[in-house]
Amino acid sequence: MENLSYLFVAYAIIFAVIFGYVIFIWRRQAVLEAELRAMEARMRALEEGAGPPQPAARPGS
Repeated sequence: MENLSYLFVAYAIIFAVIFGYVIFIWRRQAVLEAELRAMEARMRALEEGAGPPQPAARPGS
């Protein structure tokens, strides 16, 4: 029973590392989602601004 404190410290460190990793992944996912929303908004703006596709000009016309 004298090594019980070492076991507690080891488990505490493991849980702290896992918790830190989860927070890291959560924040990274939030940044990626915000970037994706911005890209989707840019795509919509480009599609709305372009209007219908124009026919290609024939060479020599």
